[in-house]
Amino acid sequence: MSEAKELIGKLEAKGLSLAIAESLTGGALCSELVSVPGASKVILGSIVAYQTGLKSSSLGVSSELLSQVGAVDGEVAVQMAEGVRSRLALQLLKNTDDVIGVATTGVAGPDEQDGKPVGLVFIAVVGRKGILVWEENFSGDRQAIRSQTVDKAIARIREYLG
Repeated sequence: MSEAKELIGKLEAKGLSLAIAESLTGGALCSELVSVPGASKVILGSIVAYQTGLKSSSLGVSSELLSQVGAVDGEVAVQMAEGVRSRLALQLLKNTDDVIGVATTGVAGPDEQDGKPVGLVFIAVVGRKGILVWEENFSGDRQAIRSQTVDKAIARIREYLG
């Protein structure tokens, strides 16, 4: 059984939904999850906020934080996850406690961004159990870093759920 399929099953068994905010993965995380039959029972949707300004306007990330640290930062990932969780729950009239928010932000390359090295990625998961954020360092080309981020994000959500 694939990691994505196991995650979908775990979310369904716990009565939880997932809201996804993506930057460097550009929709790949949501795509991987919705490839699982039955994913519509738990996946609310995804906001791809690739440009830094959209992280603020679409997800509510502090513009001051973005100007101070750039888009690749653990607190930015947390605010992205919180923003997508609250926005999608509200729009779909879901209880926020029943929604997990996840966010990915990082540098896929080939060049560094805001002084942050290629391969630096932050994954945040936010829900009723609290907030967890992980700093990851991946290697390889752009596609390898994006793929590793998707795989690790799925693993981190599963870890969060216990």
